[in-house]
Amino acid sequence: MKDFTNARSTESSDELWVVEHPAVYTLGQAGKLEHILNPGQIEVVPSDRGGQVTYHGPGQVVVYTLLDLRRAGFGIRELVVRLENAVIDTLEKCGISAMGRRDAPGVYVGEKKIAALGLRVRRGCAYHGLSLNIDIDLKPFQGINPCGYAGLEVTSMQKLGSTHAKQVVVEYLLQSLVHQLDTADTLS
Repeated sequence: MKDFTNARSTESSDELWVVEHPAVYTLGQAGKLEHILNPGQIEVVPSDRGGQVTYHGPGQVVVYTLLDLRRAGFGIRELVVRLENAVIDTLEKCGISAMGRRDAPGVYVGEKKIAALGLRVRRGCAYHGLSLNIDIDLKPFQGINPCGYAGLEVTSMQKLGSTHAKQVVVEYLLQSLVHQLDTADTLS
């Protein structure tokens, strides 16, 4: 992502990269080690994204959003809202009512977090992105204070009763992202 962002020109297309990581804790730039309570055998990897600590693992879709914000015509706060709205739209298509919170970026079902955001802006271009819990094992979140919030509960679509296949959820999410980011002509 860094190499892609560093090599970008004003003509470079925006991209969405979809991945599913093996079990890993990532510690953002503002991350404090005291938020890692018990990592067990899970590796802790420093990251240059914003935010504190989170867990990535099988059953969670991660979408890296490589966007030229200057060309898109919006800033980082609006990007956060648009990413949250894409997740909210996706969850709604799957029968789950969710919301964003201005005081704690991400997407929540009630008081439980179902999607996290972590971004970095460099030379007017954003990278990193969002993660959505589909059918992920939630136990590793107990080894951290998710996003730096002690006692924050994390949930998944599966735990909330969704039976949508992962590929269907990913397709809904990509459609919602393209719509929310309004960069379909430059997004690849």
